[in-house]
Amino acid sequence: MAFDEHLADRIRQIMQAKKVPFYDKKMMGGLVFMVNNKMCCGIHIDKKYGDSLLMAKIGVEAYQKNIHKEECLPMDFTGRPMKGYIFITPQGFDMDTDLEYWVTKALEYNKISI
Repeated sequence: MAFDEHLADRIRQIMQAKKVPFYDKKMMGGLVFMVNNKMCCGIHIDKKYGDSLLMAKIGVEAYQKNIHKEECLPMDFTGRPMKGYIFITPQGFDMDTDLEYWVTKALEYNKISI
């Protein structure tokens, strides 16, 4: 299964509208958006979940504030959650405003002025 190209285009549009210098890179079976040569957000195909998940690097503080939300999952490739990273299920980024919320959280953590 390939990553969701439509979701990738939506993320690109948000980054471009915010005038963020970025590039995308195929990685870990999905697509990662790099900002300042660091992972900012991306798309991951989760075999357990069976769908594309949005990955966002939002930092430990924002993680703790958001992980309780129904659409949020810990990012745990190896069985141990990665600190400061979160997965968001499709219900959490279906609406453009919701996707922009998560991309903005990732940009804020990655210290991009928006």
